[in-house]
Amino acid sequence: MSKLLEIYWTFFKMGAVTFGGGYAMFPILQREIVENKKWIEQEEIVDYYAISQGLPGIIAVNVAIFIGWRQKKVLGGVAAALGVVSPGAIIITFIAMFLSNFQENIWVRHAFAGVAVCVAALILDAVRNLWKKGVTNNLGILLFTGMFIGIEFTNISPVFFIVTAAIIGIMVKKAVLKK
Repeated sequence: MSKLLEIYWTFFKMGAVTFGGGYAMFPILQREIVENKKWIEQEEIVDYYAISQGLPGIIAVNVAIFIGWRQKKVLGGVAAALGVVSPGAIIITFIAMFLSNFQENIWVRHAFAGVAVCVAALILDAVRNLWKKGVTNNLGILLFTGMFIGIEFTNISPVFFIVTAAIIGIMVKKAVLKK
């Protein structure tokens, strides 16, 4: 039971200080889960993010479930998911109760503007880390460029590009292993 509480509390703390979603959480996850607790390896967290992008739902919750599941199977996944969403639910409930008092407050507007800048920096850091781990050779650069152009300039669902990239990755890995 104490391991489940540790999982819950770890993700609760991350959910409480992470504004901006799953990508903003990446540097915090990397430091807390990979470096400090050593629950998973760096490559696994990148894989979890890649898989979570193609799944329905919130990326932060999906990644939390993968990490929690890795620790204590189903109950670990539930504890991690509840931990990461609890702070947001509490904050939203509190704000909803007093929304009329907050929405015109100039200090609140300025605070949200400051948080937005911080979120942009966290997302940029996540992109940099994902780039370092995911784009390691010319094929990676080619895949990235093709997928970026496809996602950005067509109306094709990003899920198609994620599945396509996964299939290409599997085919390349099989070809390399055969050599």
